Amino acid sequence: MNNSVYKQAKSFKKRYPLTIAWRIKAHSKIIESHLNPGEQILYVFAAQKNDNPLDIITSYICALTNRRLILAQKRLLFGYFFTSITPDLFNDLKVNMGIFWGKIYIDTAKEVVPLSNIQKAALNEIETNITEYMMEEKKKYAGFQTKIEK
Repeated sequence: MNNSVYKQAKSFKKRYPLTIAWRIKAHSKIIESHLNPGEQILYVFAAQKNDNPLDIITSYICALTNRRLILAQKRLLFGYFFTSITPDLFNDLKVNMGIFWGKIYIDTAKEVVPLSNIQKAALNEIETNITEYMMEEKKKYAGFQTKIEK
């Protein structure tokens, strides 16, 4: 493990210290273990995967790779949670800014993933990274679907 996910998560927390996230090293290891051959990390951020600003125990590390968006949480005693969102399943992204923190909602074909307790200053950076990547990748899928239809 080259710790690139952890280094980027730590860098994010240093730039945005008011974002609530715990145990980022343990969560980062889960992402590292699920990277496929040739998959590269493009961007990493931390958040709580819930819609409740008072729930601060569901920290996740979110990594944008050259193939997908990955969310991971190492459970306290055993096991972990892992979510993979590929560009073809990505529908939309919504940003809400509150008094103290902001929220990002990632709308997929199957569910809406809420990410909360993010420092307000980080919202633009996260939105730009995810949206720019997903829109560029969706163009490739659109071209692929057009070839199939013909």
